[in-house]
Amino acid sequence: MEKIRIAVAGLGNCASSLLQGIEYYKGKSLTDAAGLMHWEIGGYRPYDIKVVAAFDIDKRKVGKDVHDAIFALPNCTTVFCGTLPATGVRVRMGKILDGVSPHMKEYENKDTFILSDEKEAVKEEIVSELIASGAEMLLNYLPVGSEKAVRFYAECALEAGIGFINNMPVFIASDPRWAKKFKEKNLPVIGDDIKAQLGATITHRTLADLFKKRGVKIERTYQLNTGGNTDFLNMLNRSRLVSKKESKTEAVQSILDTRLDAENIHIGPSDYVPWQKDNKICFIRIEGRLFGDVPMNLELRLSVEDSPNSAGVAIDAIRCCKLALNRGKGGVLYSPSAFFMKHPPQQYSDDIAWKMTEEFIAGQDIEGMDAEIYYKNGAISEKVIAR
Repeated sequence: MEKIRIAVAGLGNCASSLLQGIEYYKGKSLTDAAGLMHWEIGGYRPYDIKVVAAFDIDKRKVGKDVHDAIFALPNCTTVFCGTLPATGVRVRMGKILDGVSPHMKEYENKDTFILSDEKEAVKEEIVSELIASGAEMLLNYLPVGSEKAVRFYAECALEAGIGFINNMPVFIASDPRWAKKFKEKNLPVIGDDIKAQLGATITHRTLADLFKKRGVKIERTYQLNTGGNTDFLNMLNRSRLVSKKESKTEAVQSILDTRLDAENIHIGPSDYVPWQKDNKICFIRIEGRLFGDVPMNLELRLSVEDSPNSAGVAIDAIRCCKLALNRGKGGVLYSPSAFFMKHPPQQYSDDIAWKMTEEFIAGQDIEGMDAEIYYKNGAISEKVIAR
């Protein structure tokens, strides 16, 4: 298969895990490839992906080969594939805008943050690089709260004529104005805010769905998360958390039969614990009432390496975006967005979103309002069943 050519904005821990994973699965087969939701999508395997352009603003990454930059500080995720061949692709200086929180200046010249002294790029330079590299899609991995910067890169993708995968909680795919822009250019967009493979939000959603199906009335719930990577450090600035909290909260609220009042649901990043590094610890509590209005509660502690937890999902999103490009399908990809993202344009339960995505992969997807009725009736094509 030809390689899927990707560009990446933000070479942090998530990008490191993604690029390590692409190399890690080379030489493996379906029988020994643990950790993937799909081994093959449209004929593309996990290693049929190639990074051809990358942008960052940290001095220790800009100018380096991509496969060297992903191991540079402040990255601190698990190294599960440490020997990577040189890509020949140098990390270009990106656009800063609000990509750096003001409080991060306190940490400059420490392990957590060193701003490159290179002149930041302008839109024309980034668009030119995307076109020259032959990139087919741009993955956004900028820090939470980078509202202006994410929109800047989305505009660059539009001008370069490539797809866009928005892994962060700045609303692009779920904003009708941006969705329209990608539709008009017939370019696919998947978003917003990637779900982990088995992380805090997907676990919380699954438990909430279980309570609903078993007739337990949920009265209140929280999800508290701590971590020690620069993402959690960045989120100490609570003003940058508006879209993140909305994304994570809506992901759980959308599962419930009756939405909880704001004072009865709290979901969001809680604190920065430096020694945790890329390990994320999540505490979930759900309180409810059983038969006869008898109270009960559930508490759960989840510990995961944060960045590898999203990489397999990103690999599937990349391959679905490629299928859309091959099929000439532009605009929001509703099915993959619903399954892979916390804040898609249309929320579905995870079992329905999974069925929708299987149909999309098989080329028989139904999107929009008709999809909910179709999938809730348990329909799924014979082609998907055969797979």
